[in-house]
Amino acid sequence: MSDIQAVRIPDLMSRRVLVTGGSTGIGAEIVRGFAAQGAKVALHYNESGEAARALQAEFPEHVVAVQGDMSETGTPTKVVREAAQMLGGLDGLINNAGGMLGRVPTTEVAPDHLDRVFALNGKSVWEATVAAYPYLKAAENGFVVNTTSIAARNGGGGGAVLYAAAKSFVSSLTRGQAKEFVADGIRVNAVSPGLIQTPFHDRYTPPDVLAAQSATVPMGRVGRPDECVGAFLFLASNAMAGYITGQIIEVNGGQLMP
Repeated sequence: MSDIQAVRIPDLMSRRVLVTGGSTGIGAEIVRGFAAQGAKVALHYNESGEAARALQAEFPEHVVAVQGDMSETGTPTKVVREAAQMLGGLDGLINNAGGMLGRVPTTEVAPDHLDRVFALNGKSVWEATVAAYPYLKAAENGFVVNTTSIAARNGGGGGAVLYAAAKSFVSSLTRGQAKEFVADGIRVNAVSPGLIQTPFHDRYTPPDVLAAQSATVPMGRVGRPDECVGAFLFLASNAMAGYITGQIIEVNGGQLMP
């Protein structure tokens, strides 16, 4: 059990939460974090079915799974509705699904690559939130927590300009929807991870590049996925964050101090 799983946040118990992109990396740790609090969690996954089933088996009484490609129009709506049906409603939505889909310099980006990056990282967040809105409005103290990125502020590393731009969209969406939804009792916030050791970097960041990037972190190391979870739980808790909306918590070891 991680340190964060040992912490008890009573008002998260029995809350019904959908975590998109919840089978690996930060998403998997978010699922573990909420399940350890006693929440009912819908774990969304796309291709990582084996990892999703293994994670579900860790918390069989608290976690259900739903599959879908969030980059396809209509799938985020379907995923939200299936999750709400399995959980009997939704109290919270964690928009965590995303990915770089390759490092491609701006001048070499093909139109279909641009479309896929924005569909997965931006449009899916918009669609999932719109689909979840009626459930969150009907719930008491509904919440949305989006996963953005340090790239939204610094433009991203080499070949990651589109990903950074899409995450900037998520950050702006967070602030705008926080103002739109506040009258409905829904808080909207975001967590912005920095350099975190996840399958994302395993796939797209060479070891020497990762080492060079970690050297720019004041804490002197790459972060762990579980070190992001506390920020998500904090923002989800009305007891601790009930007067917080439209905010973005940076989790980056001091790499960026806005």
